[in-house]
Amino acid sequence: MYQTHIFANGLRLIHNYVPNKAAYCGLIINVGSRDEQEDELGMAHFIEHVIFKGTEKRKAYHILSRLEDVGGELNAYTTKEDTCVYATFMAKDYERTLELFADIVFHSVFPEKEIEKEKDVVLDEINSYKDNPGELIFDDFEELIYTGYPIGRNILGDEASVERISRGMVLDFVKRNYFPNRMVISSVGDIPFEKLVRLVEKYFSPYEAGTPLRTRIKPEIYTPRFVEMDRDTHQSHCIIGNIAYDYTEDNRLALSLLMNLLGGTGMNSRLNLNIREKYGLAYNIEASYTPYSDTGVSMIYFGCDPENAEWCLNLCKKEMRALYEEKLGPLQLKRAKAQMVGQLAISSENYENLMLSIGKSFLIYDKVDSLEDIYTQIEEITPELLIRVAKEVFDVEKQSVLLYK
Repeated sequence: MYQTHIFANGLRLIHNYVPNKAAYCGLIINVGSRDEQEDELGMAHFIEHVIFKGTEKRKAYHILSRLEDVGGELNAYTTKEDTCVYATFMAKDYERTLELFADIVFHSVFPEKEIEKEKDVVLDEINSYKDNPGELIFDDFEELIYTGYPIGRNILGDEASVERISRGMVLDFVKRNYFPNRMVISSVGDIPFEKLVRLVEKYFSPYEAGTPLRTRIKPEIYTPRFVEMDRDTHQSHCIIGNIAYDYTEDNRLALSLLMNLLGGTGMNSRLNLNIREKYGLAYNIEASYTPYSDTGVSMIYFGCDPENAEWCLNLCKKEMRALYEEKLGPLQLKRAKAQMVGQLAISSENYENLMLSIGKSFLIYDKVDSLEDIYTQIEEITPELLIRVAKEVFDVEKQSVLLYK
């Protein structure tokens, strides 16, 4: 299904042909907030904003209009380990899109006036998160378990760090990190692969490879903690979680299955059936697993009335404990596998998600497993493996807790 190419400067390309009128393409860069220096907090995310504010040949308006004028959409995001510029557009506009990507990534001029204006926008974004405890708590929890390590820092930075940003700092960060050999172009759309290779070669071959990605500081020390914060919210918000597997761990798929069974998107998850349906204690309860290059984090989040917080927390621990004390029966395991396979199949029909997913996989692994390969790996998961994984990740003695009161 996927075709790949590596260019002389190290840029990687992955493409999935689909005969649709709409196409999806992204440029993913292997640099994120954990790659910032101590005086650069929030820089990776800030650049994601100002990269659209002008190039050597375009004003901000012309950048935004380049795809919008033909019905397309241009967007971007930043995580702790990567930055992505991506677009949805008509398949006939591949060349227009790739030329624009190259222009904003390699020729942005970052006007000082625009930098000062965008600081206010980012500060508003930071404040909006503070007004949304259900989102803020996830960042605070990772800061809690990764205390003292760059990966624990908030992607947005803080008010002081954003105010300190200067044009010189922006240019320095880009100069150190934006190289073709740290990038992947991911595409899903109606274009012959040979033509796509020629277009990428045309617009990206002039740029030279840089140095390898600098070594990231791996979190080595983890101590479970219980922390309460007074956020003056109507509800109590809580996360209970632990460090987990990184991208290279073979058991990460088994952990994903367990997280899905415990508190995935399905309304039939154990936590939802118990805490919401049986007792009516919480409207929103979910479990998630986020892997990184050298670590990972498992989290269960819920929001509830303050007087029910301890009850909900104990019920979460009960369900976690059950996963390593009680082996799944054949029918339970079959249902859990079937649900996960179905969710993956449905998700693959969202072509924007597919484009971002295969791009991220190619960035990390230099390959993409087919859905059939993943289904086979899921089918090979045994009850004994799930017990072992649950003991490592869900041990209630190893869990940290962050509670907003």
